[in-house]
Amino acid sequence: MRSLVKAMVALIGIAAGAAVIMFLLITSRGVSARAQPGAFETIAARTMRSFAVPRAERNRKNPIPDSPEVFAEGKAHWADHCATCHANDGSGDTEMGRGMYPKPPDMRLARTQDLSDAEIFYIIENGVRLTGMPAWGEGRPEAATGSWQLVHFVRRLPKLTAADLEEMSAMNPRSVQDVREELEAERSSAGQAGEGKAPAKPKPPHKHSHKE
Repeated sequence: MRSLVKAMVALIGIAAGAAVIMFLLITSRGVSARAQPGAFETIAARTMRSFAVPRAERNRKNPIPDSPEVFAEGKAHWADHCATCHANDGSGDTEMGRGMYPKPPDMRLARTQDLSDAEIFYIIENGVRLTGMPAWGEGRPEAATGSWQLVHFVRRLPKLTAADLEEMSAMNPRSVQDVREELEAERSSAGQAGEGKAPAKPKPPHKHSHKE
């Protein structure tokens, strides 16, 4: 009984010490998202990611067999849904990603690739608290196909070719500014040609849902 009490006191002491360190860091550095996370915050974020996946879920097998079709679907899904933060190549080097805190990880590296398929799936479906990773799942097994396809695609991130990245860039969502500039360019061309025709509406981006 005394051992249990000592262990609880030790845990409380560690938690209190961590809280004090965090308080001192915040008061000395502020809470700007421009800063790079320090060692303590990095460890905390990785620990939260580890805790995000229940132990019983970590060894589930991917029920979707890999295939060229699954790769193509996962690639389109990633380009339309994930690349804004994670980049087409999984590096996280995007305008949105660079502005987040903590920054998205480089998913081509071992810290992601060493996760099990089930761990990657669970993170996609349920997100990770205290990070910018949202929960994309709907909580229904029949709607999880898209996430399992993405797991296969994540495994291929370190091996994407220049052709893959070029194809994905055409499927990335465009910003309002991009659409506006394209419309203005078309109007200008039509005016110079004297055609006076209304420009065609921009082609909508690829749409993909976790729903079947």
